[in-house]
Amino acid sequence: MSCQRVGIRPALLTVALTLCACETPGKGSSSQPTSAKSTPTTSGVVSASLAASASAKPVKPAALNVIVIVIDSLRADRMPFSGYKHDVAPRLQEFAKSAVTYTRFYSLSSYTSMTFGGFMAARYPSEVKRSGYFFSAYPDEQLMFPELLQRAGVRTMAGLAHWYFNKNKAGLHQGFDLWDIVPGLKKSNTTDENITSEKHLALALAQLRKSANTSKRFFAFHHFLDPHDMYMGHKGTPKFRRGARGMYDGEIHYTDKHVGKLLDFIDAQPWGKRTAIIITADHGETFGEHGMYRHGFELWQELIHVPLFIRVPGLAARTIKTPRGGIDLPPTIFELLGVKPDDSFQGTSLVAELRSKEEPVQRAVISDLPRTSDNDKRRALIWGKHKLIAFGDNDYYKLFDVEADPREKRDLASKDKELLEKMIERLDEASKHIKDICPKMRSKLKGKKKKNPC
Repeated sequence: MSCQRVGIRPALLTVALTLCACETPGKGSSSQPTSAKSTPTTSGVVSASLAASASAKPVKPAALNVIVIVIDSLRADRMPFSGYKHDVAPRLQEFAKSAVTYTRFYSLSSYTSMTFGGFMAARYPSEVKRSGYFFSAYPDEQLMFPELLQRAGVRTMAGLAHWYFNKNKAGLHQGFDLWDIVPGLKKSNTTDENITSEKHLALALAQLRKSANTSKRFFAFHHFLDPHDMYMGHKGTPKFRRGARGMYDGEIHYTDKHVGKLLDFIDAQPWGKRTAIIITADHGETFGEHGMYRHGFELWQELIHVPLFIRVPGLAARTIKTPRGGIDLPPTIFELLGVKPDDSFQGTSLVAELRSKEEPVQRAVISDLPRTSDNDKRRALIWGKHKLIAFGDNDYYKLFDVEADPREKRDLASKDKELLEKMIERLDEASKHIKDICPKMRSKLKGKKKKNPC
């Protein structure tokens, strides 16, 4: 989630920054909206079980399980496909050898509560009923996609590692048969002092070892939190470099190790051969880029460009470089499970392009940051190599070539008026399909205008 405070605690080998899953206010997208049922327009040795998964015959959707693993605050540029020089995620690198890797995937938003609210509702964050606060609460009347899975007879379970996800706080538990939170968490509104990957792994294994949870089709969701600040040192974890960036890399390595153990367990189960696994992140992290630290409140590349790996039994590993976004994950999950989504859901299933050998066609990708008690509205459109960010109620824009300028240092908005107009047209067209709603709490919304109370 997001944070403000910066400090060093040498005794704990800790760099204290701010929060992501308990986001504390600080300073600091997805595919073109379509119906979820629409058709898309177009370090180590791989284990024997992984290789078998890639070479096996495709499993029919109705027979699949789906496990989603989200690693908090994980930037895409820490992954091997980005050419990062430090081997911070060897298990993810191994997993990628049997998965479809999306090198230009964008999160729904730039901090956890917005990304997860949109993900669970299968809608853009601006469309979801919510409280309007930074730690947004989602009401019971908001339809969440796991509710439909549950009604279809799919066993639903989740494991989380932050106090925000308490059932009486966030409201994101709707539709889950099991909603388990790592025990013994220390609550703080300014940072996250907990180390949770080991306990989270134990929680996940406890769920998946019970035949009551895995004897029929199931959907499991696990959100590993440790790369989120504060950045802790871990015994046995390599030291990649000094300072916050190095400790962040160490947190990724530590989390990667525990995710790897979960993957090993899954691959050893009889049901593992008929289980699709999706690994991604809810947002990224900044280390001084654009004058920001941690995350939230903006839509820079460091905050929304995240990894995506999808492994489906029987489908070959490949790399997709076409931009795609977080809004496409719920319809993908529905198709893998063979369950019909609600007609109101957004996004386009990725299953067809997972099966194809061709590079997918371009379509608009949107990352969406609604106006809250701590930030003005932002909306980003990615089309090919270009990215447009709209600030406020389209008060002004910034335009970048993110292939040539991945750090977004050269704003093209004033230099290429023709391209700017074309990108604005694409954003306006995509936004026609996003039904913005006002949150419950409006009095403290940042940057609001009288003509637009939301």
